[in-house]
Amino acid sequence: MSVIPIRLVGDEVLRAKAEPVTDFDAELRTLIDDLTETLENSGGAGLSAPQLGVSLRVFAISPKITDGEIHHLVNPVLDFPDDEEQDGPEGCLSIPGVYLDTRRRKNVIAKGFSSHGDPVQIVGEGLVSRCVQHENDHLDGVLFIDRQRPEQQERLLATLRASAWWDESAVKISPH
Repeated sequence: MSVIPIRLVGDEVLRAKAEPVTDFDAELRTLIDDLTETLENSGGAGLSAPQLGVSLRVFAISPKITDGEIHHLVNPVLDFPDDEEQDGPEGCLSIPGVYLDTRRRKNVIAKGFSSHGDPVQIVGEGLVSRCVQHENDHLDGVLFIDRQRPEQQERLLATLRASAWWDESAVKISPH
């Protein structure tokens, strides 16, 4: 296991649709171990493979928002049992220091596979649901800033431009 540097907004891998996992092998388990260790080290709520520079459909969720265990999901598919929504603050390890109210579905059922290819699911509400949707968005090349109104995106860009890590040439806002 290794702590891997987290990719920042502007890195092309964060805007690409991740590929489905086809091999449930030792390489996948190493990726999940790296996701887990990097997530634990970061203090975040969740982390996706693209944030580590790997364009595969895998993410991990922190035990601080679940039942005390880190959960991972390979090739997730989300379902929403109702139309209930929630607003709340959201941040991203790939956009350090930025937190914005973001509308998400309140309840989610996420189905996918374990590192060994066994079917698993995460059923969540509130923060768990928000985190699952956020990480699944990463697998589709969508960042939470894409879910903001255009005027919020402009204010965010102004804030990001003042950040030490900002690279103007690399950042593009998605139309999602």
